[in-house]
Amino acid sequence: MSVGPAPVLSLLLGILHVSIYVLIRGSSGQRLPWLVLAAFLGSWAGDAIGSRFGIDVLLVGDFHLITASVMAWVGILGVAIVAILGPQPKQESDAHRAATTSVTRIRGQRGLDRREPAAVDPGADPDDSFDDPDTEARG
Repeated sequence: MSVGPAPVLSLLLGILHVSIYVLIRGSSGQRLPWLVLAAFLGSWAGDAIGSRFGIDVLLVGDFHLITASVMAWVGILGVAIVAILGPQPKQESDAHRAATTSVTRIRGQRGLDRREPAAVDPGADPDDSFDDPDTEARG
């Protein structure tokens, strides 16, 4: 069994176009495998469409480069549109992240990560531990 040139060239062309997309956009997040798959399948379908309709603008052997490239971009844009319209991951707000970071930093500095029992004076009166501002004012 031998693999024809169309799937191999489609994979290479799909990876090329996904690379260009990521270069333009800046990142692809966690959808990179989906982008590569969509570009590969789109490129392969584009070659078949070009072959079927006889679009012979730019050929690499029997591979229809223009229609394969157009369909690869259709696949990439399809994944991008689904990613925009689909559910978004919950993002922490900057204020929440800053508050959480500062609390963690303070706990680490003061050693409050572990709970220790408070020291109790056995001879102290239990009622004296209650700080009542009215009692202190009368005092």
